[in-house]
Amino acid sequence: MTTHTRTVLAVKVALTITVLEFFGPIGRDFSHSHAFNPEWVGHARVHLVWLLGFMFFSGIANLYLIWFRRPFEIRNLWLSAAWQCCNLGGFWVAYFLTPVYDGLITVPGIHVHIFGYDENVFVFSLLSLVIAGVLYVLRTRLSTTVSHGQP
Repeated sequence: MTTHTRTVLAVKVALTITVLEFFGPIGRDFSHSHAFNPEWVGHARVHLVWLLGFMFFSGIANLYLIWFRRPFEIRNLWLSAAWQCCNLGGFWVAYFLTPVYDGLITVPGIHVHIFGYDENVFVFSLLSLVIAGVLYVLRTRLSTTVSHGQP
């Protein structure tokens, strides 16, 4: 296995780990605390389920780009990384704007803390670091590489 092939495989594995950002909220939020919460306005629940559906199909599309699209091209990985950055960016916008719309990151009794940080902030911070590493590797090690076959 060449260095290039190992690098591509490492990026694919890292992107597969970060693609979990699309599926995690589905399991967590399609529950009594969010989608089935009777205190939420029904229309807000529609928007949540719509978002969760979008996230599910985005995750599937990302896995396709990473592992199954043929012919394989490095730009598939760039597209997946960019798509994932949009999702991560959306979380950070929601997080930093909580004072503007009276949002709440930690729901007592629902969310846990990991090393003193809300689970969402902790996990999305890790995912942001991983995707930053992916972007670095794509830019520095794979940016000039054009591959038209499976690495």
